[in-house]
Amino acid sequence: MRRRRAVLARPARWCAAVTVCVALVAGCTPTIKVEAPDKPIVINLNIKIEQEVRVRIDRELDQEFSDNPELFN
Repeated sequence: MRRRRAVLARPARWCAAVTVCVALVAGCTPTIKVEAPDKPIVINLNIKIEQEVRVRIDRELDQEFSDNPELFN
């Protein structure tokens, strides 16, 4: 009879150990906080200006090539 009780007690101990381990691991999970930034967000819009400059340079080069075809002979 004692042996039977000892066998029945093992799964209960194992379940208790697993429950304690799961509780410990769950307590170690990282927390994520979403907060607004302290400084304002700055968006740099210089890209549009650079594109306009490139288009102007391309047009000027096309005009020079058509006016002086002997430049790159």
